[in-house]
Amino acid sequence: MKSNIIVGGLGLMAAFAANAQNRPNILYIMCDDMGYGDLACYGQRYISTPNIDRLAAEGMRFSQAYAGSPVSAPSRATFMTGQHSGHTHVRGNKEYWRYDNMVKYGNNSDFAVVGQEPYDTAHVIIPEIFKDNGYTTGMFGKWAGGYEGSVSTPDKRGIDEYYGFICQFQAHLYYPNFLNAYSRSAGDKGVRREVLEENIKYPMFGEEYKKRPQYSSDIIHQKALEWLDKQTKDQPFLGIFTYTLPHAELAQPEDSIFLAYKGHFCQEKTFGGDQGSRYNPTNYGHAQFAAMISRLDAQVGQIMAKLKEKGLDENTIVIFTSDNGPHEEGGADPDFFNRDGLLQGKKRSTYEGGIRIPFIVRWPGHVKAGTVNDHQLAFYDLMPTFCDLAGIKNYEKRYRNKSLANDYFDGISFYPTLTGKGKQKKHDYLYWEFPEQPTKPPLKPPAKPERLPLIKPPAVIDPATAPPAQAPAAPDAAPTNSPFNISPANPQPPLSLETIAVPIPIQPPIIAATSIKLSPLGSLYDNGLFNAYEYPL
Repeated sequence: MKSNIIVGGLGLMAAFAANAQNRPNILYIMCDDMGYGDLACYGQRYISTPNIDRLAAEGMRFSQAYAGSPVSAPSRATFMTGQHSGHTHVRGNKEYWRYDNMVKYGNNSDFAVVGQEPYDTAHVIIPEIFKDNGYTTGMFGKWAGGYEGSVSTPDKRGIDEYYGFICQFQAHLYYPNFLNAYSRSAGDKGVRREVLEENIKYPMFGEEYKKRPQYSSDIIHQKALEWLDKQTKDQPFLGIFTYTLPHAELAQPEDSIFLAYKGHFCQEKTFGGDQGSRYNPTNYGHAQFAAMISRLDAQVGQIMAKLKEKGLDENTIVIFTSDNGPHEEGGADPDFFNRDGLLQGKKRSTYEGGIRIPFIVRWPGHVKAGTVNDHQLAFYDLMPTFCDLAGIKNYEKRYRNKSLANDYFDGISFYPTLTGKGKQKKHDYLYWEFPEQPTKPPLKPPAKPERLPLIKPPAVIDPATAPPAQAPAAPDAAPTNSPFNISPANPQPPLSLETIAVPIPIQPPIIAATSIKLSPLGSLYDNGLFNAYEYPL
């Protein structure tokens, strides 16, 4: 079926160009499986996140924001489509790779076709709306909205430039055999595979895997920065950065970010690996996970520095969030870090811990800095909010597919909450379902009533009765005891060798009472090609 998009004529495009400087850019950063309590500004004590904390200090931090689903693909679908999971087509992590259809990369076998269930092309998605209204569009990270060669790939759904993983299963390997790429400006006819030639010299699992040098998170982030560097003040853009950190597997370069945590937890987590799921073993599960969060934070800092360098930071709305609650795969240990912020449930659960997520919005001069808001929102509210922010009027009327009996748009814009302009409407209820969660009846009736996980019927939250979040207020400024305090005056310095203090809990002792001396190891972060630092105020 054809997508319900009508492209305007030359007169309309001229009007877009004339009005371009008045329309804000939107940069949406969605990380993968970050729990509600993974950031210092949401109460995390053991992981350094100064750059994201500064976003919160300079913007609005939401305490009751909800993902669209407790797992990846349907959650991302609710964001893209503006529909809750009872209406959107993609409702689970349905895969389209097969073990009887393989290809070779060196001595490694991989799937000939990869990806997930396609988005319904009869219903418009956010990039198509923005492309139709004169925005440049770029996406970097996970797609998860259609398999390779399907009717729903980035090149067919309003994306000008894409780099990352079409398939979320492929993203389990941080040192993969290939990544996917598409560039309209370069003349690409469709999404293609870009083979990582240095990686395929080594196996996909075991000790030799550690010799693979091409780290996907760094590569995708570099491509995103290159795309940002091409943006100008006279052309509005929509950037969708769906970064894979901190999803399993727990793997990364052994550079100074990782060394800041390695050996400094009194309790470590050993994981023997899961070859079928593409999770390699690790003896430092806690250190790996903490460093992956800090690595993501460093990337956010570089994004903000790039926007400032380009003179775009004042007119760019930056949103940071996660696709669902914390995971336990690949050796992750969410209970150790209190990653769900004392909420019940984790990823795959429709309890709060599986669906409540961090959500931060920064827009200088429009969104009041340092505010905490308990407005209840869900991912399907982002389509109407984005349209309000970009001045796109009557999007439902314009883009509803009249050939369908019901083409739902379920979102409510929270533009009034962000800007203080107008009266904020609220949902009567929020909706989730997760049909892929297996259910098992109890072997015998419980001795006394218990609160059992809500699997079916679908979870519904009543905004009038749901308890407010209890999270600490946003900090006035970013923490200074960070391994990433590198002078912004030097755009490509090595990592600082300053001694940093590690926070020590009172009871029980989790992290050793010691200081860390950072040592550069020659990774992308340490050799000047890719540097972590706090972005300037």
